[in-house]
Amino acid sequence: MTWLWAIIVGLVLGLIAKAIIPGKQQIPLWLTVIFGMLGSVLGNWAATGLGVAETGGVDWIRHLLQLAGAVIIVAIGDRLWVSMRARKKQTT
Repeated sequence: MTWLWAIIVGLVLGLIAKAIIPGKQQIPLWLTVIFGMLGSVLGNWAATGLGVAETGGVDWIRHLLQLAGAVIIVAIGDRLWVSMRARKKQTT
């Protein structure tokens, strides 16, 4: 069940990140999910470092850090994806 939850959170965070980033992103849905999951991990790591990983009630700061991590990873990942696809087209 943990993996299923991670995939769902990754999908939601990845899609929200794609909506926040200006312009059209070229990454496919499966990569959006992976980047969203990585952003969640990055946000949890940052929350632990800042000491806000475990709070009473809803962990809004942790969730915002997860979203920020997803935005960063989706933006960087999209640029890498586009440059890899462009290089692949040049060689063929």
